[in-house]
Amino acid sequence: MVPVLPGLYVGGAESCSSPESLAAAGVVAVLTVDAEEPPAVPGVRALYVRARDEPGADLLSRLDDCAAFIGAARAGGGAVLVRCQAGVSRSVAVVTAYLMKTRGLRCEEAYAAVRAAKPDAEVNPGFQGQLKLYEAMGCAVDSSSALYKRYRLQMLTERYPELQDLPREVFAVDPTDVHQTPNTEVLYRCRKCRRALFRSSSVLSHAEGSGATAFARKRITDSAQLCGDGREKCTSYFTEPVQWMEPALLGVMEGQLLCPKCKWKLGSFSWRGEQCSCGRWVTPAFQIHKSRVDEARMLPAGDFQATKT
Repeated sequence: MVPVLPGLYVGGAESCSSPESLAAAGVVAVLTVDAEEPPAVPGVRALYVRARDEPGADLLSRLDDCAAFIGAARAGGGAVLVRCQAGVSRSVAVVTAYLMKTRGLRCEEAYAAVRAAKPDAEVNPGFQGQLKLYEAMGCAVDSSSALYKRYRLQMLTERYPELQDLPREVFAVDPTDVHQTPNTEVLYRCRKCRRALFRSSSVLSHAEGSGATAFARKRITDSAQLCGDGREKCTSYFTEPVQWMEPALLGVMEGQLLCPKCKWKLGSFSWRGEQCSCGRWVTPAFQIHKSRVDEARMLPAGDFQATKT
């Protein structure tokens, strides 16, 4: 095992082969990131995070837990060992995240600091992307963040290829359930029957695409089709899944999104992704055409709604 900071070590599976060595280093806690949970080390606190060393594995959602575990051990005056099978990717990613969170370092700076202590460190590309996302969220996993919601959906696409059993937490609460949703957000309703469909917190924004050049293969020559005449470039909302969408999503990769009340076509979905009118490819995509919904903005008094068509 290699020291990165006073009281913080990183290493591979063999780091715990000698309890005597751990005791000599003052290690009171071991954090293991691996595909299988290792045997307990007598007299040492342990945290196990299940994750394979694969780009598609989810490490991001556990980074705050890992940082808290490391911090608690060090705050008590003891040392903590972060280990994985080889000691070059998963454990290094966790220690990098800890430095980002506690030292205020950028992702590149924290990673460089760990590599300076352990030159063979090599975090896989997927975990590097997750560390950058962690930085973008302010080094705190915010489940309400649009960044995290999109990440979670992308992970879901990889983990559930058959899409027969989706975790309930990926679905936003149906806005018709007034007991579970706030009334201070912008509400989007079906333009035909006025059924509430989703709230502004469910809209997942994306960076604007490259416009007409992104549609070269479709041979679109009329720039007005891409809003070159000054109209809005993004003609759809891309949202997280909402509870009323669930029956349409299960077991299929793509299809139509219909209003659950009047069955009017609102848009479409594809777990493989769809292209926005601005040219940006969005994966996965739950696309509602703006022309099919109205905005209902709550006024300060809370008793009336202002509808934007």
